[in-house]
Amino acid sequence: MERVKQLVQAERVYGQGYSGKNVRIAVLDTGTFLHRDIRGSVVYFKDFVGNRKKSYDDNGHGTHVAGIIAGNGRLTGMAPQADLVVLKVLEKDGGGNTDRVLRGLEWVLSNRERYRIRILNFSIGFLPGAKGSEQKQIIQVLEQLWDENVTVVTAAGNNGPGKGSITVPGISRKVITVGASDDMTADMSLPRSYSGQGPTECCVIKPEILAPGTNILSLDYRGNHYAKKSGTSMAAPVVSGALALALQKNPSLRPEELKVKLYESAKRQEKGKSAWGLLQVDKLLDLI
Repeated sequence: MERVKQLVQAERVYGQGYSGKNVRIAVLDTGTFLHRDIRGSVVYFKDFVGNRKKSYDDNGHGTHVAGIIAGNGRLTGMAPQADLVVLKVLEKDGGGNTDRVLRGLEWVLSNRERYRIRILNFSIGFLPGAKGSEQKQIIQVLEQLWDENVTVVTAAGNNGPGKGSITVPGISRKVITVGASDDMTADMSLPRSYSGQGPTECCVIKPEILAPGTNILSLDYRGNHYAKKSGTSMAAPVVSGALALALQKNPSLRPEELKVKLYESAKRQEKGKSAWGLLQVDKLLDLI
């Protein structure tokens, strides 16, 4: 994570006292193991798979994402003092069904004010082959959340580099879709240039923003250990954490305003990347 924070120019803002304090982020994923580096950050857990009461993760994806956002021990995430509301909607194999995901999203919609949720990290993708009605339902609820002042951050998916390879719900014109800036880096688990690419039917640049997503060191779910994972699922929480820093500085900002600030502060990328550019945290906070 230290490498990631250096690449997105985040170090200066920590020296200015920004840490994501008092900002709450909902994480819909495989759950979260209460690793010693995240235990104090999880303020609420709800299990839509097994109805268990105590926070757990039987896959590892959600724990890794949570650590990128708010790890606060030996490994520190992007927003180490942010609070996490963790909803387990994916099963042990990392898969899930639309009904479960929808119930999780509707819970966030109904409880956003009660739990003061300002950001939703949605590192879940539905393949283009998913039923059109299911895609529409997911996007509809996410756009409702956006309109209700919850900034939705989604992953572009790992089906690149072909055109039109962004997964649902990253195709929504409202949400912030994140691609991996370093998808040309060697990783045996994914092909080079794996990050999903536009265009999409919404006629806006997708993904909007890029962040590091390859060989990211974060929390492991099998004890108090650490693990590396790659994918746009890892890039999205980098942006979610950065937005928590921004909301700590100016809590009045709405999702559309944060999106504009991301655009204005992004570092323009080399040819071949259709996004606005690479996340630059220091410039983002300078504009807020």
